[in-house]
Amino acid sequence: MNHKNHFAFDNDPLHLLTRRQLLLSSAVSGLTLASGMAQADAWPNKPLRLVVPFAPGGSSEIVARALAGEMAKTIGQNVFVENKPGGAGNIAMQEVANATDEHTLILGHIGTLAVNPYIFAKLPYDPIKDFTPITLIAKVPSLYVVHPDLPVKNLKEFVAYAKAKPGQLNYGSAGNGSAGHLAFEYLKMATETFMLHVPYRGTGPMLTDLLAGRLQAAAVGAPALLQFIKAGKLRCIATGTSTRLTQLPDVATVAEQGYKGFEMTQWYGLLSPNKMAKPNIDKLEKEAMAATRTPVVHDKLSQDTALAIGNTRAEFEAFIKLEQARWKPVIARASIKPDSM
Repeated sequence: MNHKNHFAFDNDPLHLLTRRQLLLSSAVSGLTLASGMAQADAWPNKPLRLVVPFAPGGSSEIVARALAGEMAKTIGQNVFVENKPGGAGNIAMQEVANATDEHTLILGHIGTLAVNPYIFAKLPYDPIKDFTPITLIAKVPSLYVVHPDLPVKNLKEFVAYAKAKPGQLNYGSAGNGSAGHLAFEYLKMATETFMLHVPYRGTGPMLTDLLAGRLQAAAVGAPALLQFIKAGKLRCIATGTSTRLTQLPDVATVAEQGYKGFEMTQWYGLLSPNKMAKPNIDKLEKEAMAATRTPVVHDKLSQDTALAIGNTRAEFEAFIKLEQARWKPVIARASIKPDSM
């Protein structure tokens, strides 16, 4: 009797339907859970935001957009560039340091990472503790130039001329604490020369006076100078790069002209907030390195006389520390202070 009832119950259509529904429901739940877990693991799951701590235009935006455009092809999301200038880059650096959305990155720079820590009494961010270096994207060469009326053809002659006329030569820059200011103070320290600094409100006004002969010398990023050098309106006496530039093959580097180890380039790298999850950082490093090393990025940057790098996270971190060690004594010796914000 019991056996018969059990057999009937197992074959009851309503009972079989209920069991099928339960099995189907379990399967759907399992797929939903697996899908949810996969989506959680699939980083990035929304567009990445790359903050540039400077105004639009110039090398910083060119570097950022070249990287963003190439990374977007393989990382699975768009990468959009957002300019956020102000406070010598400090405003943007502070905002990104505090970001917790796992999708905000920043374009690091010689100024925000290696200079600001020594010219500001207090920073709203810590360049080492608040950020994770991802990759060094590019270096933009600094060129040392003089007005063609100055009777010097190379760095050796320029140093001899400056030492014969201490304090009588003027060099200009885009402002106190600017890359050009640092570059020339670094050269003064290396060559043990004394020249007067004339700060301007930007590279444009400074170049106007240099081209007119009201200044004798300057150090400026290559993109802004090449046209004037090729036209004979300025004379390049040295490059700040470790090797000669293909655009100026006859101009020797500072290091070649007797100052071993000398290098002065503006540089740009990708960083994330240090709160970002390690698997995401690992993926970001892989994608950013690969993008930087592509011919597309190389060609875009070379048009701006920038050198594409694309090194590892560890290499970029070591590079930042070396740059900080390079600039700390230069800033202290020259008593460099930032322009009032």
